[in-house]
Amino acid sequence: MLIEALEGDVTVVCCNAIPASVQIEVEPVGRWFEAYLKRRNRNVSASFQELEEEEELSEESEDEELQLEEFPLLRTLDPKDWKNQDHYAVLGLAHMRYKATQKQIKAAHKAMVLKHHPDKRKAAGEKIVEGDNDYFTCITKAIEILSDPVKRRAFDSVDPTFDNSVPSKGEGKENFFEAYSPVFERNARWSSKKHVPKLGSMDSTFEEVDNFYSFWYNFDSWREFSYLDEEEKEKAECRDERRWIEKQNRAARATRKKEEMNRLRTLVDTAYSLDPRIKKFKDDEKARKENEKKAKADAKRKEQEERERARQAELEAARLAKEKEEEEAKQVAQQAKKEKEIQKKAIKKERQKLRTTCKNWNYFGDNETDSVKMMEEVEKLCDRLELVSLQSLNETLASGSKEDAKVAVEKQVQEVNAQLQKEKDAEVQARQSARTAEQASGGGGGAGGKGWNEEELQLLIKAVNLFPAGTNARWEVIANYMNLHSSSGIKRTAKDVINKAKNLQKLDPHQKDEINKKAFEKFKKEHAAVPPTVDNAVPSERFDGAEANTASWTTEEQKLLEQALKTYPVSTTERWEKIAAAVPGRTKKDCMKRYKELVEMVKAKKAAQEQVGGKSKK
Repeated sequence: MLIEALEGDVTVVCCNAIPASVQIEVEPVGRWFEAYLKRRNRNVSASFQELEEEEELSEESEDEELQLEEFPLLRTLDPKDWKNQDHYAVLGLAHMRYKATQKQIKAAHKAMVLKHHPDKRKAAGEKIVEGDNDYFTCITKAIEILSDPVKRRAFDSVDPTFDNSVPSKGEGKENFFEAYSPVFERNARWSSKKHVPKLGSMDSTFEEVDNFYSFWYNFDSWREFSYLDEEEKEKAECRDERRWIEKQNRAARATRKKEEMNRLRTLVDTAYSLDPRIKKFKDDEKARKENEKKAKADAKRKEQEERERARQAELEAARLAKEKEEEEAKQVAQQAKKEKEIQKKAIKKERQKLRTTCKNWNYFGDNETDSVKMMEEVEKLCDRLELVSLQSLNETLASGSKEDAKVAVEKQVQEVNAQLQKEKDAEVQARQSARTAEQASGGGGGAGGKGWNEEELQLLIKAVNLFPAGTNARWEVIANYMNLHSSSGIKRTAKDVINKAKNLQKLDPHQKDEINKKAFEKFKKEHAAVPPTVDNAVPSERFDGAEANTASWTTEEQKLLEQALKTYPVSTTERWEKIAAAVPGRTKKDCMKRYKELVEMVKAKKAAQEQVGGKSKK
């Protein structure tokens, strides 16, 4: 400790006064040289040697304090049965056993020799047994075994006082740590490795428990059973006998070693199965996995809920947008409807005003014929003129005289008639263009180039309806049907039929109506009323009764007729009366006639299909 400086003292550092460090090599001699060689050969430091010397001193002090326990049965031991004696008890070290050091063993042997040597006892007047039959031979064998590390280890491996038992499961369940801690501690002496982990307590961590069972499941035991060899190979008379003895001993040792390892494995397995910490760790792990699984499920559920919420929001937004659009469209439609109604009312008002004005002036005619003609023209104006034109015309009629009004009306009539004439000319031109295209599409030469009459058009329309889309070889069947029923004598091919059907689809609706109208008129002429001479004849039993209903059959009547035909077969009495009663509005004659038409239609359809099928087979 530095002396505290006084007040007024000055501290001066003299650099030149401190000499530089110098390394000097020295060589040990005498007992120091001997210690140096020991350290170098053992590769230890001087401090380590000092520790060893301290340990030796402590062992010497322990030797001085060594207390021997007299073995009461020592004098009764049989020297010939030395192998089954307790060598530690013979030397008075039964309380120390495998923990006794070599110095302690030597000290104990020295004490026993001083006390039980035959010369000592003989000098004391005790009768001594001659030869190796004296019990002192047991002391000699004990020091021989315990002073040799190999033989001592062999004896320690079969220590008669060692408890090899393993606690039962019942004992371990009740007091696991109290039952298994001592067992593992006493078996730890067989470990080849130092620092054997302890069993621990209920508060031990998972790493400590895992380290403990990993150590014991991989336990490396030095315990061996050569001490229990039944035969001594040194007593063999020849080499072969020695080999045989060694083989027998080796097999017995391996068997005992295997039993020992099975015993330890049973101990560890039983402890592991009963250890409450393992159950706790497994429960914790299971709970952790369940929590993770639950967390994942919750996260997935939340994600699904979020997606569902987003989807519902999108659907709701789309619904609101759609409702808004529908509402706007509805409002627009209502507004348009109102405007249309207003315009319609205004047009109606203007038309009525035009009619009233013209009527008041007697339609500008001097006679009835001119008035009627002008009335037709006025109606034409009412149908053709727009609201603005009607308003303008009514203003002109209201502001002018009768002559001015007549001139204005006639002028408007001329404009409307000119517009109608233009429309008619355009329609005629369109028809001519259609006919020209039809002739061009029919192809040059052959039946396709010839014109189609009204009968063929009617047959084509009927066949197209009779053989709908999906019919096998439809257009060949339609062409065959027309060839069978046409009276023109022209054979139409499937290509002709397809081209004509396409042309008919391109026609104006008015032209289609005109074709259908002409076909109906032709049908009506062909099926005109029977001459009076025929009316005078007696009607047949098949068609007697009321006149046939010429109205076309509806879909509902057709279904009722088909159902009635199924309900009343041919063998039914008064069959047609019952069928007619089942079809309201139709007589017996109507039903029989319709049935005949259906039969003919089915036959024609089958014939057309069979003919096309025969051609395809060829």
